[in-house]
Amino acid sequence: MTSSQTRHRETEIAADPDVPLIRITREFDAPREKVFRAHVDPQLVAQWLGPDSTRTRIDQWDCRTGGSYRYVSIHEGTEYGFYGSFHEVRPDELIVQTFTFEGMPDGVALEKLAVEDLGDGRSRLTTTSLCDSFADRDAMLASGMDVGVTEGYAKLDDILARG
Repeated sequence: MTSSQTRHRETEIAADPDVPLIRITREFDAPREKVFRAHVDPQLVAQWLGPDSTRTRIDQWDCRTGGSYRYVSIHEGTEYGFYGSFHEVRPDELIVQTFTFEGMPDGVALEKLAVEDLGDGRSRLTTTSLCDSFADRDAMLASGMDVGVTEGYAKLDDILARG
């Protein structure tokens, strides 16, 4: 299957009405271990993370329990930095990390990425981001993150289809 023939699945982004949490659910036509690897290998992350209009530069990436990361999204010459710590990394299964936008350093989200094997070479990624407040959660949603997530996962589909 060539890149132009890759099927892009729907990305579901939902805000919890009772807790300042964002839940993202996405299925991939790739096995769980490949989807997980695309989230822990900095060379792969840089290829798919973010909207089509940005470029991602990985400054630091130590994806292990106790490790940390920093990356920069570059849009029309302007740089936006993001950083956090990996609190738990279980191969092919789970990542628990913090996420901070340098432009709002007091707003730290606790994120959990879980990859589920659906059989037949397919998997489901469920990500939750627990924000400090409803205001922070709503600001994250209003920032255009849905575009970055949707376009990023479409790029990931293409990477996974290439093997």
